[in-house]
Amino acid sequence: MRRLRFGPVLPRRPALADVLIFAGIAALLYAGVRLAFFAPTAIAGPEISTSPGALPWYALLSVSRMAAAYALSLGFSLAYGYAAARNPGARKVLMPLLDVLQSVPILSFLPVVLLGLSAVLPQRAAAEVAAIVLIFTSQAWNLTFSFYQSLTTIPSELREAASIFRLSPWMRLRVLELPFAAIGLIWNSVMSWAGGWFFLMASEIFKVGSHDFRLPGLGSYLQTAASTGDLRAVLLGVVTLVAIVVVLDQVVWRPLLAWATKFKIESVEGEQPQTSWFRDALDGSRLAAEIRTRVIAPLGDRMDRASLAVDAKPRARREESRWPAWVAGAVLVAIVLYGAVRAASLLASLSLASWETIGAGLLATFARVAASLLIAVAWTLPVGYVIGTRPRLARVLQPAAQVLAAVPATALFPVILIVLLRLPFGLNLAAVLLMLMGTQWYLLFNVIAGASAIPRDLRDTTDLLRLTRAARWRTLVLPSLFPFVITGAITASGGAWNASIVAEFVEFGGETHQTVGVGATIAAATADANYAMLLAGTLALVGTVVLINRVFWARLYRLAEERYRME
Repeated sequence: MRRLRFGPVLPRRPALADVLIFAGIAALLYAGVRLAFFAPTAIAGPEISTSPGALPWYALLSVSRMAAAYALSLGFSLAYGYAAARNPGARKVLMPLLDVLQSVPILSFLPVVLLGLSAVLPQRAAAEVAAIVLIFTSQAWNLTFSFYQSLTTIPSELREAASIFRLSPWMRLRVLELPFAAIGLIWNSVMSWAGGWFFLMASEIFKVGSHDFRLPGLGSYLQTAASTGDLRAVLLGVVTLVAIVVVLDQVVWRPLLAWATKFKIESVEGEQPQTSWFRDALDGSRLAAEIRTRVIAPLGDRMDRASLAVDAKPRARREESRWPAWVAGAVLVAIVLYGAVRAASLLASLSLASWETIGAGLLATFARVAASLLIAVAWTLPVGYVIGTRPRLARVLQPAAQVLAAVPATALFPVILIVLLRLPFGLNLAAVLLMLMGTQWYLLFNVIAGASAIPRDLRDTTDLLRLTRAARWRTLVLPSLFPFVITGAITASGGAWNASIVAEFVEFGGETHQTVGVGATIAAATADANYAMLLAGTLALVGTVVLINRVFWARLYRLAEERYRME
């Protein structure tokens, strides 16, 4: 069964670092809001064509943004994870920071980032940079945690072998650390791309009031086609998107997974080996062999020789002084505190009614998040258990579910609106459905992984004892799945809060549709250029999600670790 590593790492108790990090987020948001004061009052968006001939170019633009963000995420994850794993002093700051950052609903930053960048960059460049940054923030955290966990769990005998052979840092990274982390990194890359599609589509269709931040791409193509009622174009866009997802799965991720199986140092009973027709074809290709022989191998040898030359040079001893680091830290803290104080002064200008609006919006969005999560748990538990315990069925359904999960819900949202806006409570239903579509896959894949991990002898024992179906679920299945459900639920709830930004305030068919919710509050504040409200709504959303994670999910996560972990 596939190795899935996208579980969060929640600290046992709040720390002073959390306060400083939250102050830093407030200061960062304030800086964005201050820049937004200088943003144009109206921003004209690009013309989006729904011609079939435009689809290849739009698809290339969307994939290019995803690739740029992924390259940035992978580089960041390797550097950040390596620094946190190798430097105990840096780890005390980097890991709590990473934990808070992964809890922050990224889409709540979208208006601030876009308005701030549009004040200092041309509109198109600002939208492109904002899209890449937002995709990066959806891809980087789980990659970083995966690499960090891999580095900290390398078996001691392998580390001792590296020491005996006196491997340089570069050689240790190339022959031991990266291969050991390869499988986790590739699986998390698959999840990162699936999450990145969601944010890419959201950033490509972002348009509030007189500010049109849309980007030419598949997301804006689908939205424009749905808004004009061009169902043929909608169908073409969806087919193109699914085709891209399938092609990337077949020619990128499956070959990489099949290649990475050679780095596995432990086997899992009953696991099906990864295969790839595309990798088999590359292995038999003379052109690919020539590229490996003439380009990749010499490049690797050159980097090895360069690292050996660097290691051979005598290093000048120098007295290390800590005062530059202390000065830099003090300056950074002063900047953060100044920004936090200025943010507080801006928030103080809001009336009591504004805070009541934000509070009511938080409650309404919380209800939608809870509803989407309950629906997701209700169907993923039985379906995931069946897939996870029946290998033949898993070989058919699991790839299909993986492809469906990679299709971003935001791309299909305009199609959903065509139907649901005509019904009573239409936008409320559409908002819950968008949250559900964007988050249910995290739960499903975790349940599949949990079900496949239930030992066969325990399931056979319940058969011998002739337990009823209800008793089997109560005594074996639910306790076994509990840690995996909690892990999936934490990730899913974060995604649902994120989705509220684009689900509760929609401009569709020339009309603005809005419901009560904190996501709608943030979007409406952007449209009205109410920057104090924008800052307050964003901070309230961030604080609520972090608080729920620390108070509710962290306790369930510890309960899952301590009581329901299967040894």
